[in-house]
Amino acid sequence: MGSYKMCLCFTRKFGSKEAELPPDVVHVFSNFSDGAANMTADQLLRFLLEFQGDTTATISDAVSIIEQIRHRRPISIFSKHALTVEDFHHYLFCDDLNPPIKSEVHHAMTAPLSHYYIYTGHNSYLTGNQLSSDCSDVPIIKALKRGVRVIELDMWPNSTKDNVDILHGRTLTTPVELIKCLRSIKEHAFVASPYPVVITLEDHLTPDLQAKVAEMVTEIFGAMLFYPEGELLTEFPSPEALKKRVIISTKPPKEYLESKAFKENGSQKEKDSAHEEAWGKEVPDFKASLETDDKNENDRGEQVQDEDDLDDGDRMSRPLSAPEYKRLIAIRAGKQKGGLKGSLKVVPNEVKRLSLSEQALEKAADSHGTDLVRFTQKNLLRVYPKGIRFDSSNYNPFIGWMHGAQMVAFNMQGYGRSLWLMHGFFSANGGCGYVKKPDFLMEIDPDSKVFNPRENLPVKKTLKVRVYMGDGWRLDFHHTHFDTYSPPDFYTRVGIAGVPADSVMKKTRAIEDNWIPVWDEEFEFSLTVPELALLRIEVHEYDMSEKDDFGGQACLPVSELRSGIRAVPLYDRKGEKFKSVKLLMRFQFV
Repeated sequence: MGSYKMCLCFTRKFGSKEAELPPDVVHVFSNFSDGAANMTADQLLRFLLEFQGDTTATISDAVSIIEQIRHRRPISIFSKHALTVEDFHHYLFCDDLNPPIKSEVHHAMTAPLSHYYIYTGHNSYLTGNQLSSDCSDVPIIKALKRGVRVIELDMWPNSTKDNVDILHGRTLTTPVELIKCLRSIKEHAFVASPYPVVITLEDHLTPDLQAKVAEMVTEIFGAMLFYPEGELLTEFPSPEALKKRVIISTKPPKEYLESKAFKENGSQKEKDSAHEEAWGKEVPDFKASLETDDKNENDRGEQVQDEDDLDDGDRMSRPLSAPEYKRLIAIRAGKQKGGLKGSLKVVPNEVKRLSLSEQALEKAADSHGTDLVRFTQKNLLRVYPKGIRFDSSNYNPFIGWMHGAQMVAFNMQGYGRSLWLMHGFFSANGGCGYVKKPDFLMEIDPDSKVFNPRENLPVKKTLKVRVYMGDGWRLDFHHTHFDTYSPPDFYTRVGIAGVPADSVMKKTRAIEDNWIPVWDEEFEFSLTVPELALLRIEVHEYDMSEKDDFGGQACLPVSELRSGIRAVPLYDRKGEKFKSVKLLMRFQFV
């Protein structure tokens, strides 16, 4: 709280100043209403078509907007079929009527799964940290309701070795029964999206328990379950073909071996670093995070690894499991001999899933960047957080996305800036959990060359962003939340998250003592890869004596932005939408 303001407590008030309408809003209204005091449905339609770029808008849309505003505001009987400038401003500030991005599925959904980014969770059953939190089906349900399409379950024998539990092995996490998780997945799989749910299994079971899993999965999912008719898939089906289907992904049983003991001796410095990234620290860029991980690995000498990342030499062989379990595995995971180069080899008439830790991906990107792109044109690449992220923090997802990785797996309970990016990225394509990869990642030129993420690229598009004003904090926050004795001093940070050349943050000035701040400032962003860019927005309350207070955030896919003046709803730290807090902004592509 701003203690420096205490001496002014008798002269400052909490009353909200009435904000003046942004000049642009007044000018646009006057222009499209032909200078009249009211804007008719015909004039509103012309505004939608010409200024907002809503090329599919119709006269019935304009009439509907006026009707809805009529029911929300006291409109004069003389203007019940038209909008005053205040009504027009109110309409622009309604995020349900005038949202910043498209709200429907509009990507082609008939290409193979490898052509899509897929909303992917890591250790989806954990309620908190990676070492001692409870395991539950609650975070699985929450993830599915948000649109997550890949759920990860770690399967272990229960205490009596006669059933299967889900837990983070060799930690203090309390288990939850597999059957409970599977039933919850079935119930909630398609609440947010009709497109397929993939269950990635980390398997630590004996053959008899694998057979039990096969029985459970078959009984619970029945006809919802997809598995190949033949021995192997030669190409992944499309999201459209797999609507309302559940897919199992894991290593074929013959490749399963005993894992090495879990290592918990990470240096204190590594643990502190992981904790910092949970909140308050900026998402690290590619080079910085690579250098940090190199140092961490050298300090420690050995990484904590996921089961899927261990080579066959690290484990002892097990007998083959029940054939019915193996038959259920539609997306097969595993590595090839020959190290990374061998694993990234594209095999004719065969598709697979490869998993890499975030450090392994960064090193692969450094030495085999184009091989990663070529591999992901046909196969699936899953990236998972490094083992020292005990606090369930996350990493920079763009390193995976710019190399074509479909499954960038995140700790969905690890709140912070990285997860905000993930939420924003998958708000694209109607929030269905599948986002079509850009064409440049799928193309091969006549010389067999593919996209090289390390090449310096020309500016492809320039985005202009104008931040007009904000409102809603006085409704969603207590009047002393930001400052004890006066209204807040808000400023907005706005910028781009994307490939390194595009990533930047800027900010407005702080507006003192106002619950309805009006900034009216414009920013310009040059984009080399606009297809992968996210517009980052954060509002903070300036505090001279302490850390600035958080006032909301949003991440919007640049490729989905609707041009014109739009209402942008803001979200809390956990990614939950505020009831009232929003900004009025304008987006232009030049």
